Amino acid sequence: MAAHLVNLVFDSALPRDLAGFWEGLFSWDAPFDPAFRSEAGPKRGKNRLHLDLASRSPEHQAELVDRALSLGARHIDIGQGPPEEKRVPWVVLADPEGNEFCVLEPREQYAGTGAIASVVTDARDPERLARFWAAALGREIGVREKSIVGLRPPGERGPWIEFLVTAEEKRHRNRLRFEIAPRRGGSRAAEVRRLRELGATGQGSVRQGAVAMVDPEGNEFSVLSPR
Repeated sequence: MAAHLVNLVFDSALPRDLAGFWEGLFSWDAPFDPAFRSEAGPKRGKNRLHLDLASRSPEHQAELVDRALSLGARHIDIGQGPPEEKRVPWVVLADPEGNEFCVLEPREQYAGTGAIASVVTDARDPERLARFWAAALGREIGVREKSIVGLRPPGERGPWIEFLVTAEEKRHRNRLRFEIAPRRGGSRAAEVRRLRELGATGQGSVRQGAVAMVDPEGNEFSVLSPR
């Protein structure tokens, strides 16, 4: 029995303020909840995970960018060039704590996702990581390209989960990470065993009601009780 995605956790120096930013940007329209957890350590380097936001039209994209900037976001350059050069059709921003996110131009692939088009993870081997998470969450691979592999949302609603190729090694604990849970009637212990068989590792100890694990590329995630 596959697990399902429950939360996307943000480590944050000021979780209440960061939650206010994202709530102000849009009503959280996704089949999981954000969870903002207090973390005193500073952000180090580019995040391994980031959000891509969907837009319905060029005007809507511009509106989302303006709203984000008014709430405290800023433009950042992670290789795409400054915004005035418009080398790419999407806009790269950072929230008030420096977490990178993109506001995408309208794309047919994301027409039905809602506010969040995708949750993107940098991966040394996107195919391998996509296969792990496809099995973990019972999702199908919907896009397979040289640089990116994407898992289709269940029922075509909600964000894609995508894995984007990178040459960078993972060096730090992720500030964004998944919390997953077995379906109702399942067993957390059985789910942890299943995930280990798929290639996850972890001590299996319960802390704050969750079992901490890492996927095959070392990305942290937690397994909650069935729900």
